[in-house]
Formats: sequence, C-alpha cells, structure tokens
Amino acid sequence: MDIPVYLFTGFLDSGKTTFLQTTLEDKRFNNGERTLVLLCEEGECELEPARFSGKNVTIETVDDPSQLTTANMTAWQKKCRAQRVLVEYNGMWQLDDLYRNLPKNWVIYQEMCFADANTYLTYNANMRSLVVDKLQSAQLVVFNRAPKTLDKMALHKIVRGISRRTEIAYEYGEDDVEYDDIEDPLPFDKNAPVIAVGDNDYALWYRDLSEELNTYDGKTVEFLGQVVVDRTIPKNCFIVGRPLMTCCADDIRFAGLVCEWAGADGLKNRDWVRVKATISVQEHPCYGRTGPVLTGLSVEPAPAPAEAVATFY
Repeated sequence: MDIPVYLFTGFLDSGKTTFLQTTLEDKRFNNGERTLVLLCEEGECELEPARFSGKNVTIETVDDPSQLTTANMTAWQKKCRAQRVLVEYNGMWQLDDLYRNLPKNWVIYQEMCFADANTYLTYNANMRSLVVDKLQSAQLVVFNRAPKTLDKMALHKIVRGISRRTEIAYEYGEDDVEYDDIEDPLPFDKNAPVIAVGDNDYALWYRDLSEELNTYDGKTVEFLGQVVVDRTIPKNCFIVGRPLMTCCADDIRFAGLVCEWAGADGLKNRDWVRVKATISVQEHPCYGRTGPVLTGLSVEPAPAPAEAVATFY
C-alpha cells in the first residue's frame, strides 16, 4: 500500500510548524488516520499535540540527515502503523538526503515551501543553492508575513527563475491570501514555423523543452550553441548546447542536445554555431533514453555570445 507523504520545506522560522499545527488541528484533514510526523528542525514555535487529536499522531524527531535512512523511515512507519507521513524538513539540509532514501511505497503527495517574505531576498542572495533546492520540486510556495507594500515581482522572478510550474501565494495575514497571477509568457513563440531562441533565452528554452518535451515533437528551432564532439559520439552526429547555471558557479553544467548532421565531422570542440534543426522525440544512444534529437537543416559558424553561460535570470 502506498503511503502518502506531505512535505513542508523552508528555512528556519518560515512558518512550517505553524502550518503543520493548523493542518493537524483541522478535523477535515486529521480525521483519525494514523499519522507519522517527522520533525527535522526546531524553531521558535513547537508543535502542541494537546491542541489536536494526538492519539493517532506519532512524532519522531530527526536531528541529523544521516538518520533519514530507508531502514529508519520504514521502521518508524511500521512501529505506529502510519497510513500517511508529514515531514517538516530542515531548510539547511539538501532534499536529496530525503528523496534518495524514501521507502519505495512512500509517495510525495504534496510538497509545499514556506518563506518569510521579509527575509527571502537575503536568503536568496546568500544561500542561493539552498533556495534552488527547495523550490525546484515544490508544488506551491507561500510567502507569509507579507506587507501590503510587498514587491511581488522580485519574489516572483526568484521562483520563476527556478520553476515555471510552482504556484505562488502571498499571505498578508490570517485569511488574507493572494495567489500570484503575473503572466510569464515564454520569450519565444513555440507556434512559429521556426522557434527562434534568443541568445539570452537558451536556459528558459532548454528547461521548457525538458518539461514539455512532447510539445516540441516535429517542431523546427534555431539557436546559438557550442559544439561537443568526441569518439564516443556516432558518425554524422554532434552535441550542441550551452553551459547552464541554475544557482551558482558550482552547479554549472553543459546542457546539450544530440544533433544529427552530415557535416558533423568538420566541427571542432568549443566551436560556436547557429543551428537550425527539426526536433524529434526518440531514443538515442547518446542519451541512453528517449530525448530530443535534432536533425540539422543548417549549421553555420557564429560568434560567441556576450555571456557564454546561460542563466534563468
């Protein structure tokens, strides 16, 4: 039987415990199901079991990410015969510490990120990698304690630079919540005969291609990229892409695509080219799975962009 997991993330004193308390006090949610709560952080607020029906709720305190082993989590769940799990996650821990060890029958049903609207820009400036870690898989981010004068666009850009799918809510006070409705049109036309990807838009296009792969099947695209060739790549084929940075210099990786083109043997590593190609979704040995395979219509030498590394912001 699958065990639904409700995951609450965010930095210290971001409102996770308050939300967890309110959730467990809500009889529509806490209606008697055996529930395991994993508390991975101690803030100013503490859970008050006396305020909710605690007989069906078991709380386990996790002091270190090394405790989040598959064996431990399975044992905790079986000990109380929990039918679901709620996790208040430590904002300073990487989510991979949890994800890679989840028991096979534990399924993330909901992942919410909480943030203090007044301090989030500072966290983003100083702990960007942790901000990215918590936002990239969140279904909803709640910016609480928000003043009415809040610069929503500044927070909106942080979220959208990491995920176009995460919903955004601004909480100004009790029962005063506003959902983000700022439009985010893509900076290229997916329905054009040729999708023209601007030199500064490769990161956004690459992410949209990854998230909405099937919508690109059969489309034609034109973009600037850097060449990768070596002996492991099949004949008449090369890799083209850009170095891509999500949060900081430490996470720069090459975001490349397979391109089949008869003139590939004449290309050299690190050449900059402007590629016009059709996209097909198919298996390819360079991916080892299904992915976007480009068929080159033209591959022309081009000057390098002003910024070689593609970013989302």
